[in-house]
Amino acid sequence: MTPPAPDLSGLKIDRDAAPPVRHRRRAWAIGGASLLVLAAAALILGSRENTPTVRVAVAGVMGGAAGSSTGVVANGYVVARTQASVSSKLPGRLAYLGVSEGSRVRAGEVIGRLENAEYQAAVGQAQASLAGEQATLIQAQADSAELAREARRARDVRTRSTQLISEQDVELAESKATQAAAGVAAERARVRAAAAALDVARANLENTVIRAPFSGTVLRKDAEVGEVVAPSVGGGLTRGAVVTMADMATLEVEVDVNEAYIAQVRPGGPARITVDAFPDTTYRGVVRLIVPTADRQKATVQVKVAFLDHDPRVLPEMGARVEFLEGARGLGAGTPAPRPRVTVPADAVHTDTAGEAVVWVVSGGRLARHVVDAGPVTGGVREVRAGLTGGETVLVSGVASPREGMRVKVKP
Repeated sequence: MTPPAPDLSGLKIDRDAAPPVRHRRRAWAIGGASLLVLAAAALILGSRENTPTVRVAVAGVMGGAAGSSTGVVANGYVVARTQASVSSKLPGRLAYLGVSEGSRVRAGEVIGRLENAEYQAAVGQAQASLAGEQATLIQAQADSAELAREARRARDVRTRSTQLISEQDVELAESKATQAAAGVAAERARVRAAAAALDVARANLENTVIRAPFSGTVLRKDAEVGEVVAPSVGGGLTRGAVVTMADMATLEVEVDVNEAYIAQVRPGGPARITVDAFPDTTYRGVVRLIVPTADRQKATVQVKVAFLDHDPRVLPEMGARVEFLEGARGLGAGTPAPRPRVTVPADAVHTDTAGEAVVWVVSGGRLARHVVDAGPVTGGVREVRAGLTGGETVLVSGVASPREGMRVKVKP
């Protein structure tokens, strides 16, 4: 017998009934927490996007021990102490030029030559004139010798017998001999004049040859074959110099040192030279000369520092940086060692509205305002006498209006 089917008509869901209260509260809590998380994330991302990017520099302490830096740094240019613009001694057209940029020449070596046909002709004419005068001198000497012998014979005859020759004839012979001797002296003078004229002609011919005044390297070619050159420029197509050359063994750096620091630079003192073209290489130098005058416009004194290490890569007119060092040669007896100095890039020091010198130190990703006692600028750096101890990281650029506690991000 089959059992009866169950009655399911009483089982149904009432969709109009309200949900339980505690389920509604849980849903609102989860939604609110999600919104808070999203807001916090947006705030963090926004703050990161607004963080300024700045460039920073490290301020270090430079000690005053022997052989270390005095803190005086200056920028300048490499120059050659022995340098000249070589020109011809006479005006003329350049017929030969045997050097180019970079050529090394010895003192007295021929660099160029002017067209000199007329000067060669002048030499030939002077030689002929001298030869003619010399021949005339030989003839005059012979005539003078003959007349002198006749005068002596006449005097001897007159001495033996006054009847054979008169005193008047003897005096006439002696007078002719004296005139002949004077003619010989005059001819000798003419010979010397002709020789001098020949020397002038030869000197003019030699002046058409352009020679190196000293041993060195040709830096620049200022004229070409076919151009008219002259000792001084007269305008038009006339060139004043043929080449410019320098002795590379006499390279030095000319720098302008702030007059507030010039007392720390001593003649003969050691220095460290860095050429801008080769920043990873340093060269030993020595203070050759402190120019005994100041530039009132720039408040600087020019100092010339000679290279002790010679590098063929270093060329005139290159930019260079000189750091003056302390040492036995640079400090006199009894000179106290200077105190250690703190220097920062000149752009790191600002003047606020109150007139105070301010440096912004980057620490922990935030800016901190430091009031300092700043000295003058020398070679792009500035001494800080008080307010920093050295080793801090200071703000150089990237923030137009820095504020205390501002968050920053250091640019690599």
